[in-house]
Amino acid sequence: MLESFRLDTAGVREILKGPDIRRVVDGLADQIATHVRSAVPPGTVVSVRGYTTDRGSASVTVEDVRAMAWQARDGILTRAAGAAGLEVRAWQR
Repeated sequence: MLESFRLDTAGVREILKGPDIRRVVDGLADQIATHVRSAVPPGTVVSVRGYTTDRGSASVTVEDVRAMAWQARDGILTRAAGAAGLEVRAWQR
C-alpha cells in the first residue's frame, strides 16, 4: 500500500535557515579553518564568514595572494574539508 507523501517545503526552508543548522555549518567552517591554518605559513589570515541564502552557509577564505597556488598544488581547502568529514565534489550545472 502506497502512502501519499507531500514535502513541506516551507518547513524544510525553515529548518535550513534555523539556528540548529547555523550552528552545524558554523562549526564545520571553523573546523575547516583550523585545518587550513595548520597547512599555511604562520600569520596567514584565514577567515570564516557565516551567511544565509536559502539555507545557512559559511565561507572559509585564505586571505593571501598565494592561496590559489596552495589550493591548486596541495588542495589546502579540499583536504581541510575532507578532514572535517565533508565530501568535496566537482560543481555541476
